[in-house]
Amino acid sequence: MARTPPAPKPTPAELDLLRVLWALGPATVKQVHEAQQRERPEVTYATVLRLLQVMHGKGLLTRDESERSHVYAAAQRQGSLQDRLLGEMIQKVFAGSGRDLVLAALRSDAVSDAEREEIQRFLEETRHD
Repeated sequence: MARTPPAPKPTPAELDLLRVLWALGPATVKQVHEAQQRERPEVTYATVLRLLQVMHGKGLLTRDESERSHVYAAAQRQGSLQDRLLGEMIQKVFAGSGRDLVLAALRSDAVSDAEREEIQRFLEETRHD
């Protein structure tokens, strides 16, 4: 039995729309466009429509065509896609070392003081004696 290959890696613009759809749940082009405009007011309805159609063609989205306005939804759960992309990044950038990824993130300005405190609490709560 042949395995279905995973959906292709989304582009940055596609990831933006996936984040919108994960937050909204299944949504029409109009709903996605309105939500996207809160972050990027310059984005046009036509751009969102075209990108959703491309993403559907690539297998990143499902589309319900039973109503007049098509409803799009992410084909993968957010955590599932994030895990896959993170795994690929760890392999490519950090030679498979999760420790090196975490240390690089903690050394950078990418982690705020509040996030560091949350990470510290998590480590303390999950420490096995």
